[in-house]
Amino acid sequence: MKMLFAQGPAVKLDLAKKLLLLNWPFLALITAIVLIGIAALYSVAGGSFDPWASRQVMRYCVGLALLFAIAFSDIRWWLKGAYPLFILALFLMALVPLIGVESGGARRWLGVGEMSFQPSEMMKIALVLAIARYYQWLPPEKIWRPDALIPPLLMIGVPALLALAQPDLGTAALFAIIGGGMMFLAGVSWFYFAGAIVAVVVALPHAWEMLHDYQKQRVLTFIDPETDPLGAGYHILQSKIAIGSGGFSGKGFMHGTQAQLNFLPEKHTDFIFTMFSEEMGFVGAVILLALYLLALVFITFMALRCRSMFAKLIAGGMGLTLFAYVFINVAMVTGLVPVVGVPLPLVSYGGTSMLTMMIGFGFVLNAHVNRRVTFRQSELGGLW
Repeated sequence: MKMLFAQGPAVKLDLAKKLLLLNWPFLALITAIVLIGIAALYSVAGGSFDPWASRQVMRYCVGLALLFAIAFSDIRWWLKGAYPLFILALFLMALVPLIGVESGGARRWLGVGEMSFQPSEMMKIALVLAIARYYQWLPPEKIWRPDALIPPLLMIGVPALLALAQPDLGTAALFAIIGGGMMFLAGVSWFYFAGAIVAVVVALPHAWEMLHDYQKQRVLTFIDPETDPLGAGYHILQSKIAIGSGGFSGKGFMHGTQAQLNFLPEKHTDFIFTMFSEEMGFVGAVILLALYLLALVFITFMALRCRSMFAKLIAGGMGLTLFAYVFINVAMVTGLVPVVGVPLPLVSYGGTSMLTMMIGFGFVLNAHVNRRVTFRQSELGGLW
């Protein structure tokens, strides 16, 4: 192992060395979180692998294959492909309002045969790669300049506006959190972020007027769920009842009454943390959150060991994505933020979310395996 990290020219890595350098404990950790999700889906189906747990297993296997393929690939491929992938994701998002598939009053999917997918999920990966690519190219002494903010702000703003048009407020918020967080990690001055916060506060009254009626209702319900307990406030009230009824140690596996008797809505997707907390109690919920925290610690450790800005920001950006997903989902089901339809990563049922996270972790491991790689100026080219 020492030879791989000895000072001197970069070592060309073959597959055997890449296998040795892979962060296997991190892979075991995310597998443990997936297994918790499969067990929760088994329970929520009344003790059956169908219809959700068996499909989730298949999606994890597909995601694992993609993770290995990305982790063992050359990081230079992704440096070259970052902008084309971003433009492709942007193009697909722009197609959604024109030929997208409508479901539940929102048009967020593109159909391919009998299958459909959300281009916004692809954009979450592409956005991280594109911003990392930009700050790898930008000389560090120019990061503070106001004109250097324009490209990353466009990379964040345009997809966020397309997501709002779907309408998908949760995804637009995720783009802002991930992109803004990456700019901070790249070294952009906190002065700009303070200015952005002031601008957001000033713009809030205008933003409120632009919200759809159901989005306004979600915010009003968040402030006082009791105003409509059988309508808009039903989800969050049932969620709080389920979490509270779990107590310290929970009601036991497959014994959560709120979920098993169908009082809890979307119990296998967005509200699966509620179902899990009811059955496993405070102790189980803390253990699950601790596993996510440990995953973030792993990602931070891997990011800090990378030599290039591109690899550092890829790992950091994927860590921000994981944090944003977990924070928004848990805050949503516990009533700390409005319900915006964000799944719990690796645990909630859903193919797109599972594959997005596994691909994202593949990039984290790719950055870790290629942590000694640096780029020549000739490899960076121009801005585009």
